[in-house]
Amino acid sequence: MELLQEKSGLEAYLVADHVIDHHHPVVRATAGRLRDQAPGPYDYAEAAFEFVRDTIPHSYDSGDLRVPWRASDVLAGRTGICYAKAHALAALLRAQGIPTGLCYQRLADDDGSDPVVHGLIAMWLPESGRWARQDPRGNKAGVNAQFSLNEERLAWVPRPEYGESDYPTLYAAPAPPVLKALLEAVDRPHLSRLLPTAL
Repeated sequence: MELLQEKSGLEAYLVADHVIDHHHPVVRATAGRLRDQAPGPYDYAEAAFEFVRDTIPHSYDSGDLRVPWRASDVLAGRTGICYAKAHALAALLRAQGIPTGLCYQRLADDDGSDPVVHGLIAMWLPESGRWARQDPRGNKAGVNAQFSLNEERLAWVPRPEYGESDYPTLYAAPAPPVLKALLEAVDRPHLSRLLPTAL
């Protein structure tokens, strides 16, 4: 799928803001530790992906009730849903000069009911010369997302017959309905009732 940049150029996909706060000391320190172990851009990107995927449990899997949305809070608290984990990975990548955007899928249950918007990221590395989507949601039974710049290895492949789809827009900041849900939720069960069903 061809991703369509919301903003022209790559500069907007390097910005630090109140969500992807890669200027924060927690983000900078985490990025520094990862860079020390994997100094090259490709190796660093893979290490950052695996760090967020594997060491920050998805709060639905772990039962954590907190709803962090700012990248530094996700890294400090080691919890978050897919959107939050995408914010954390975007911050770690941008902290090392790797353009990163936020992208989304619409997923549903096996009968097409209960649709929900799922969040992931896309990164731009010189080795590939194009945007490559990655899903740091966290693996579990039936979910096996892997780092790849060539063939996508995401947590889910949308099933059009169930109303599922990939959204082509590559956002420089979180999609407004996503951020609204995160900001308004008092805890994770409340968030479940606020999650957007479409963009």
